[in-house]
Amino acid sequence: MERQEHWNRVVVPQVLLIVSGRLGHRDVCASMCVSSSCRRLLSSHAELWKVLDLHGANNAGERLHAALSLPQFELLVELNLEFAQGLEDYHLTCLQCKYLQRLNLNACQKITDNGVLTVASSCPKLQSFSIYWNLRVSDTAVEALVQNCKELTSLNLSGCKGITDKSLELIGSHCTSIKSLNLTRCLKLTDDGLLQLLEACRRIEELNLYAVSCFTERSYLKLCNLQELRLLDLCGAQNITNHAVVSGVALCQKLVSLNLTWCVCLTDISIKALAKNCRSLQLLSLHGLLGVTDVGLETLSETCSFTLTTIDV
Repeated sequence: MERQEHWNRVVVPQVLLIVSGRLGHRDVCASMCVSSSCRRLLSSHAELWKVLDLHGANNAGERLHAALSLPQFELLVELNLEFAQGLEDYHLTCLQCKYLQRLNLNACQKITDNGVLTVASSCPKLQSFSIYWNLRVSDTAVEALVQNCKELTSLNLSGCKGITDKSLELIGSHCTSIKSLNLTRCLKLTDDGLLQLLEACRRIEELNLYAVSCFTERSYLKLCNLQELRLLDLCGAQNITNHAVVSGVALCQKLVSLNLTWCVCLTDISIKALAKNCRSLQLLSLHGLLGVTDVGLETLSETCSFTLTTIDV
């Protein structure tokens, strides 16, 4: 009898919590309907309600409002609305989430500056914010984020073509602790903005400048400021030169991943500098670099053979 009681009182609840931690919220809610004891147990277990995933959901705005009306989500830490359908600015007014740290609004194309302003004012603990592929947000959104979310360390603005140098200036002024920044296809950026960023934000570990071909050697030389840099994506940087790699990029000795695809001006001179200084490289893309020969690749094999796992030529 005592063993049975122990089983019902201790073992079963523990197993239920372990299993529920691997289920989606729909299945957790279904489990709560099994019995009143299941409902009490699951609804009171805070860890189950710290993440809300509405990735690709239909009627996402209404579902978000319904979910956040539940007391269980009071301590919400992470919210994923990537590719969520039917999400508009006014739906975000229910985001009174003072503990929210990570928010993904990728491809939510109906969200504008007003929606981001709502997020910035309601979620002061935000650490990671992603809103790629959005043509409606501008520097106004970035200004609200960096001024209100003092703990922001990761910002993804990939494909936000309304972003200008002003955003980089704002990040440099208010968000010097940022560690991850994605500026893919932000085509209005210039050297002036990037130089200010590189001077102020020296803790950056991941910098994505994919398909932003307007920067020149002035900016690339200053990449050496980023001594904590581990990932750098310069795909399509047609203006980067061997000099910029030797005296800029190659001085980032902690680099693990480097994309130089279609950096057509580069030759073996750059590869030798990387081989000499960047001994932790694991991934290197040299696709489209006709000036790179077997000589440069042999140098890499001599110095990075123990770390380099992927090389694209």
